Order: sequence, then C-alpha cells, then structure tokens
Amino acid sequence: MNQIINTTAAPAPVGPYNQAIKTQGGLIFLAGQIPLDPATNTIVGENDITAQTKQVMTNIGAILTAAGATWSDVVKTTVFLSDLANFTLMNQVYGEYFPTETAPARACVEVSRLPKDVLVEIECIAVVN
Repeated sequence: MNQIINTTAAPAPVGPYNQAIKTQGGLIFLAGQIPLDPATNTIVGENDITAQTKQVMTNIGAILTAAGATWSDVVKTTVFLSDLANFTLMNQVYGEYFPTETAPARACVEVSRLPKDVLVEIECIAVVN
C-alpha cells in the first residue's frame, strides 16, 4: 500500500492531490512545489527568481524529510520556468542543494504559465531503501 506524505512544513495541497506519495518499493513522488510560504500561504519573492527558487527548495526539503528522505535520495527533478531567461539564477540556487558530482537527472522547460503566476515550479522523484 502506498503511503501518503503530508507535512505542515510545506504548503498544503490546493486540489485533489498530496504533497508526496511513497511506494512500497521506496519510490517517493513529490508533487510540483511553487514558492508558497506554508505559514502564510502567500507567494515568496514576487518577480524574484532567486527568492522563489529558495522557497521551492525549502518546501521540497520539508516534504523529503517528512518522507524519510534527503537531498541525496533525489534521482530526478523537473523544473518548470515561466521564462528560460531565469535559468542561470534558478540553477545557482538549485546547485546549492545538488552538487554536480551527485546531482539527479533533470529536465527544465519553459511553460506559458504557472499556478499563481509564479516564476518556478519543481517536482522530483526520490528513492529510499
């Protein structure tokens, strides 16, 4: 049976989904995270890709912890940017969490729009034994 992962240290889902699902085999699928402050449910860093990426990574870290995982357990991420011109600044923050030598596989795409008109959303998959 799959385990539902939810923590108050990350924003609550705003629809029919969970923050993460952990499978019996140890796969953890994290829902896409946007830069919402879980305490206030407001966007962090309006029009500031660095601040927004930091908040997204904070939210992901809280969910990983709740699932019994760490950053080194992440095997795949998908980054959605509203503007690829923000790639370099997003990547600088992202690199603080994933050293090049052990970084997960990643896709990064520009999309026409993200929820609440944020600049970045990141989802990931982790594996724990």
